[in-house]
Amino acid sequence: MEVIPAIDLLDGRCVRLYQGDYNAAETFGEDPVSMARQWAEQGATRLHLVDLDGAKAGRPVNGEIVAAIVRSLSIPVQIGGGLRDRDSVAEVLSWGVDRAILGTVAVENPDLVRQLCEEFPGRIAVGIDARDGWVATRGWLETSQVKATELAQTMADFGVAAIIYTDIHRDGTLEGPNRDALRELAEAVSVPVIASGGVSSVTDLLGLLSLESQGVTGAIVGRALYTGDVSLKEAVRAVGNGRWQDVPPDLGSSALA
Repeated sequence: MEVIPAIDLLDGRCVRLYQGDYNAAETFGEDPVSMARQWAEQGATRLHLVDLDGAKAGRPVNGEIVAAIVRSLSIPVQIGGGLRDRDSVAEVLSWGVDRAILGTVAVENPDLVRQLCEEFPGRIAVGIDARDGWVATRGWLETSQVKATELAQTMADFGVAAIIYTDIHRDGTLEGPNRDALRELAEAVSVPVIASGGVSSVTDLLGLLSLESQGVTGAIVGRALYTGDVSLKEAVRAVGNGRWQDVPPDLGSSALA
């Protein structure tokens, strides 16, 4: 299972939001390129970028920074935020990113996702951000009437490379991933699922290993890396050698499933 550091870009800075609230952005660095290099040096095998400005604007905004990050690394980079049309996707892929992550458009224009999967095979992922099981869109500013599991099944049928699942109630809270919701989603589809949101410790990551056989192949870690609650070096080593049987059950996850 991959441990994937996240860099959220806002106004050229590395920030973290609390449950998607732009007004609660906390800055953790002024140099995203340097931050990206740091995570690669500590053992990251993939980097996750979010263009928060793009998510609000509905188009890529931080292109210069993203391109610089890609040039500075030898590991694959995936990015989401504001990718709502074919030209935007083609643009970010031209920067050398490995995967473009679609969010809002998967709900509002699913046929476009199908077309993009055909045009760019293996390079389209879908981020499903859910609030109480319902898909949130437009930078988490709106909540749709689409169930997360139903959207995941449709996207898997289109041939997406992966589904990135975020429980908004857990994002930025350090309360641990919602394992029940992840299990339900992973069991509903046949494509890899990447967990995102809530990781607070190496124990949380080891707990996700119990879902690896169901298709949870990675975990995106954000705030816990920046606060020091999780050491990336230790996390990569622990997951590589981990025994999920030794991890206590996630007693709190059912509340948000």
